[in-house]
Amino acid sequence: MRVKVSKRHQVALPSRARQHLGIAAGDRLLVDVQDNLLILLPEPADYTARLAGLHAGLWAGAGTPARGESAGAAYLAQERAAWRNPAPSDPNPDDPA
Repeated sequence: MRVKVSKRHQVALPSRARQHLGIAAGDRLLVDVQDNLLILLPEPADYTARLAGLHAGLWAGAGTPARGESAGAAYLAQERAAWRNPAPSDPNPDDPA
């Protein structure tokens, strides 16, 4: 698809692109420039709802949660316990002591 920039620096979005993305008159778009590419994204009406669940798989299996505790909280508890009780370090073969 090709578009033309008007004298007022405006661009008309092709109907096929608007329909595919569900863009209607009055909607706001986010503009991003990356590596000489102009990227237009529909602005979410609710950023919190849009980002909810993003990277949910990151915490999957991060520890067995205790009753009423999230997997993330269980992971943090394991990390904090490791800080309090560090594993013995391997002896340094280059250390004469």
